[in-house]
Amino acid sequence: MKLSIASLPFGSQQFDYHVDGKFFNEIEVSEVRSGSVDVAISVTHTQEGIYDLDFVCNGVITIPCDRCLDDMELPVDATYHLTVKMGDTLDDSLDNVLVIPSSWRTLDLEPIVRDTVLLTIPMMHVHSPGECNEEMLGRLEQHSARGYSSDEDFDEPPHSESSADSDIDPRWAALRQLKENNNNKK
Repeated sequence: MKLSIASLPFGSQQFDYHVDGKFFNEIEVSEVRSGSVDVAISVTHTQEGIYDLDFVCNGVITIPCDRCLDDMELPVDATYHLTVKMGDTLDDSLDNVLVIPSSWRTLDLEPIVRDTVLLTIPMMHVHSPGECNEEMLGRLEQHSARGYSSDEDFDEPPHSESSADSDIDPRWAALRQLKENNNNKK
């Protein structure tokens, strides 16, 4: 997905692309197992040598559920605006502004599109209630220290008083007893 920036006429042009799972799997670390995303890029080239790029990404990607690890579909509806200017050296330190060397003839849009789509993935992604793999939830409950129910969130760390007490190093048990005795005297 390369944009021949040097040969773009003044005015607006529209470019349409389609990306799939292979597009996302070309990078080393990607949660995306498959996908189908349409990308529309509108480029406006002004007389001042400025290029305004508007990205609109719509489609669906398949990622693993954090709870049951089965595939889940995540809708993609993302937009991104980027202003590209010509300069002496590459400078991407400003948000939404990219300065590229005037010697560049093309601009690689793949990293921009990939990042735009990947940033739509929420920090925690789980199936809607009742859609998780029941067999996997059963195994999770079996191996969980606190027991697990599919209605729970993963927001709070596992903790139970009985397991906390049994895991205490015996050398610290005496100190804990002193602390408890002190608290009882107050």
